[in-house]
Amino acid sequence: MRFLRRSLTGLFLLAATLALLVVAGNTVRGAIVARMNEEPRSFPQRERVFAVNVTQVTAGTIAPELRTFGELRSRRSLQVRAAAGGTVLEVSDALVDGGRVAAGDVLMRIDPATAQAARDRVAAGLRDAEAEVRDADRGLTLAQDELVAAERQVALRQTALDRARDLATRGIGTQQAVEEADLALSSAQSTVLTRRQALANAEARIDASRTALDRAEIDLAEAERTLVDTTVTAPFAGVLADVTITPGARVTANEQVATLLDPDLLDVSFRVSTDQYTRLLDETGRVTGLPVQVTLDAQGTPVTARGQVDRVGGAVGEGQTGRLLFAALDAGRAFRPGDFVTVSVTEPELTDVALVPATAVAADGTVLVVNGEDRLDSAQTEILRRQGDDVIIAAAGLDGARIVSERSPLLGAGIGVRPLSPDGTMPEPDPPIALDDDRRARLKDYVETSQMPDAVKTRILAQLDAPEVDAETVANLERRMGS
Repeated sequence: MRFLRRSLTGLFLLAATLALLVVAGNTVRGAIVARMNEEPRSFPQRERVFAVNVTQVTAGTIAPELRTFGELRSRRSLQVRAAAGGTVLEVSDALVDGGRVAAGDVLMRIDPATAQAARDRVAAGLRDAEAEVRDADRGLTLAQDELVAAERQVALRQTALDRARDLATRGIGTQQAVEEADLALSSAQSTVLTRRQALANAEARIDASRTALDRAEIDLAEAERTLVDTTVTAPFAGVLADVTITPGARVTANEQVATLLDPDLLDVSFRVSTDQYTRLLDETGRVTGLPVQVTLDAQGTPVTARGQVDRVGGAVGEGQTGRLLFAALDAGRAFRPGDFVTVSVTEPELTDVALVPATAVAADGTVLVVNGEDRLDSAQTEILRRQGDDVIIAAAGLDGARIVSERSPLLGAGIGVRPLSPDGTMPEPDPPIALDDDRRARLKDYVETSQMPDAVKTRILAQLDAPEVDAETVANLERRMGS
């Protein structure tokens, strides 16, 4: 009996379980059928609107600034060298790196003993040359007197010969006396020739002695210069650098001991590309006279100086490109030769241009313009210059337009936007304007003949029929019309 009761209970529970499974399956099947038979629900689609920063294009005249890097150098510098060799006896206290000297200050003295001895020897030779000149002058005087005496002797012998011949003609004198007088005259004439040769020798001696005197004077002047060169002085006021000398050192002739720089006469040399150089040229093809500003970053505090471009490098260096320019700077007390500075050159002015952020212009030179319906239109422009984080573009056809100042891949023509000013606020729209009949008719004709969608045409025509029309809508339509 117990077995039969338990068997019946198990059969009852099994039947109840099967019944529940059938009911659950039928419920699931009914739900699936009902779901499949339902019509699909449609949700309204909403256009995504992007908030963008906009900037207004304002056409005007801008003078671009070309920025590059340059190096300062002294316009007047000198390598201080020892003109004479020897031991350094005295060194000025200012002969150190950074020492400031005035024009004519003694920098160092070299032992003058050798130069002084050489000068004394040359002076003694000069005195010998002067004595030789005086002796040659006296010899010339004596030679001239001897020549005069010999000529007088010839005249006397000629008179004696004439008298002997006269006596012989009258029969008083003899032929032997005539011959003796003739021989005496010949001897006197030979003496005259000898005296003339002596006079020529005396004159030649004077020329040689005077030449020797000139050489001695030149040697003395050179020896005195060598003696003076033992004292090295500063030819102009400036600052010393690269000092390599100490007292007691021995220097050779033409050895460099320091470099003298004038810190108040500075130039800046900077290199620009060939394209930049051509933009700096004026109508005459010259670049000189352009204003330049030099900036030195001194621990966050910029130090500036102004100047003008005064010359261009004569040749392009080996392995270099572009052009090397030099600008003369005004007084800049904080600058020193060798400083690495930023150079700003003011270029000639550009007209009908605008300065906009560099992020507003794509690589292909297009900008996104916000039209009166707060949608984006693509407009073509030209990048003329780059000014740091900004660019100068041609403003033809864009004057007064609002453009996206920060482009992103999500933005493109036809996308709806919510314009924001650069500080993140909504810009105030321009007040509506009243149109005259002719202007209103031109705008309506353009809208009716354009390729706009019908809904857009209807909306814009309704706006144009109002007494006052949104100024931005009018500006966008006229820009598209090309007026």
